[in-house]
Amino acid sequence: MQSNLFWFVPIASVLALFFAWYFFRTMMKESEGTDTMKRIASHVRKGAMAYIRQQYKVVGIFFLVLTIVFSILAYGLNLQNEWVPFAFLTGGFFSGLAGFLGMKTATFASARTANAAQKSLNRGLKVAFRSGAVMGLVVVGLGLLDISLWFILLNYFIDVEAGEKLAIITTTMLTFGMGASTQALFARVGGGIFTKAADVGADLVGKVEAGIPEDDPRNPATIADNVGDNVGDVAGMGADLYESYCGSILATAALGAAAFMSDTTLQFKAVLAPMLIAGVGIILSILGIYLVRTKEDATQRNLLNALGRGVNISSVLIVILSWVVLYILDVPNHWGVWGAIVTGLLVGIIIGKATEYFTSEEYSPTRKIAKSSDTGPATVIISGIGVGMFSTAIPVLSVVIGIIFAFLFASGFDLTNMGMGLYGIGIAAVGMLSTLGITLATDAYGPIADNAGGNAEMSGLDPKVRKRTDALDSLGNTTAATGKGFAIGSAALTALALLAAYIEEIKVGIKRLFIDAGWTEYIFPDTTAITTVEELNHFSFADFMSLFEVHLMNPKTLVGIFIGAMMAFMFSGLTMNAVGRAAAKMVEEVRRQFREIKGILKGEAEPDYATCVAISTKGAQVEMIIPSMLAIVVPILTGLLFGIAGTMGLLVGGLSSGFVLAIFMANSGGAWDNAKKYIEAGNLGGKGSDN
Repeated sequence: MQSNLFWFVPIASVLALFFAWYFFRTMMKESEGTDTMKRIASHVRKGAMAYIRQQYKVVGIFFLVLTIVFSILAYGLNLQNEWVPFAFLTGGFFSGLAGFLGMKTATFASARTANAAQKSLNRGLKVAFRSGAVMGLVVVGLGLLDISLWFILLNYFIDVEAGEKLAIITTTMLTFGMGASTQALFARVGGGIFTKAADVGADLVGKVEAGIPEDDPRNPATIADNVGDNVGDVAGMGADLYESYCGSILATAALGAAAFMSDTTLQFKAVLAPMLIAGVGIILSILGIYLVRTKEDATQRNLLNALGRGVNISSVLIVILSWVVLYILDVPNHWGVWGAIVTGLLVGIIIGKATEYFTSEEYSPTRKIAKSSDTGPATVIISGIGVGMFSTAIPVLSVVIGIIFAFLFASGFDLTNMGMGLYGIGIAAVGMLSTLGITLATDAYGPIADNAGGNAEMSGLDPKVRKRTDALDSLGNTTAATGKGFAIGSAALTALALLAAYIEEIKVGIKRLFIDAGWTEYIFPDTTAITTVEELNHFSFADFMSLFEVHLMNPKTLVGIFIGAMMAFMFSGLTMNAVGRAAAKMVEEVRRQFREIKGILKGEAEPDYATCVAISTKGAQVEMIIPSMLAIVVPILTGLLFGIAGTMGLLVGGLSSGFVLAIFMANSGGAWDNAKKYIEAGNLGGKGSDN
């Protein structure tokens, strides 16, 4: 019965890919509009494709090197499963493919959204949102398909005792998640540098110095700015959430395998549960996508409610159907595990609502930032930083409370039942991400609407069209900020589950050493405790933590925590400085074109858009190498110098400081952006005023 249920997982993933294709084909049937609209969209599309090709060349080199390293570990030193190098490669490949397909769709959708907005606001919303849904469904479809295929493959080829088989399968599949994480790292860092360098260059010289409107075709950096929206906020965000989505499912499966080593029937149920819940979430996401529509005279709140309707109905239904899945599977303490899933969903909703409150122009925090512009830019910066810092409280407390209750529910309120408690935290992350198909659609919709507004402005469409695209764009800024908060919160829960799965990976690795080396006993380096392979099978997570002395009184753990906390700030500093350097080059290029190409500002000559795109592309590729290398090299060095305790400390320190810092930065930026748009909409003096 349970083995037959597994086939629902690949079927659901294929269904997601089918609807992604269907929405793409439907969008492509829409008209792109005038020749000018088509030409502008073509510039953006070519720029985005040029960037993504260049990025994948650089990323490909890193993947080649890391695959060679994994191959040596697997086939030369026999320290890893022989499938690990291939799992790592497919994780990165599918993550990159998801980002590529989502971004390609977005570049085709912008002109079509602008043209649809000429007919009605609802038509524009539908085209933009269904195009964003392609990104959402491709991410969950490819992610779950890859997990399904690897599970089938490893289950067929790995031949060991039944209890150990699922443990080896799930820990091997974690390497697939590592491939996705590596791809996400490069996509996020490179895409972010490109986006912000183009954005700063376009606004600083075009709007501030030359006094021309945003998205004006006379601005040489305008196309690069629009390209940046696609490579950073579509491909980058897609790769980021692909990693969290796959990581949560894989970590939970590994924890389920570890929790029930002695009972293979229960073990299979615990491994299968997160995959089935993700599959059900795909079906409900497709349903939710069809529920998003609005009326013609919609206010900003009406638009938010339109998107919220689809997300909320999907979330309510996953609560009901996840219980049905657990009941049919007969998972141990299924009421408690269901409580953990509901907890994860509630945490995701709370983080989304909190982010919306602190970043939407409908609410007081953003309006207060806008009002502070009456007294100059210094107070705008101060109030924005203050709002961002204060906004961390609700998401952090929500995740903290969510961790506690997910652990308690799944463990049956037994604090000593560490295995089930950690499984509960993992499945809470799965619950939060179960309807990622529609939540990512609301996020990917944002840059599509933004590009549509730019296309309408550059094409000189009727002001009422620009008003509609501005409404869609403003909504997109809020959904983008909400999506960032959601991504950060889900990553925090997923990272915690992966921490526990890391211990299980160590356990499997030590077993491999036992068997391959023919050892009869193993001496733990930190405690000199001695164990045999039979005893090792019965060790709990707490036993391993004790044997490797992973506690606060161990200076190795403390050193790791401090390094991890520092890394989040150092990484942020490197990327911000990278944006500054790339933006400076963009500013110089735009100034040069205004100065040397006669007739640009009068609209008599076309700017050299390609050079600006090339500057951002080159800057992003060069500048992303050091931060990305740092994220890969530092954990390895920490492990070599300070062992398991130091590595665990590093991961905990990076998780805690990175989580809070990410919320602060995302919400400050979102609030500043919407405060600017609030003023440009005619409030507090409107465009052209000192504010």
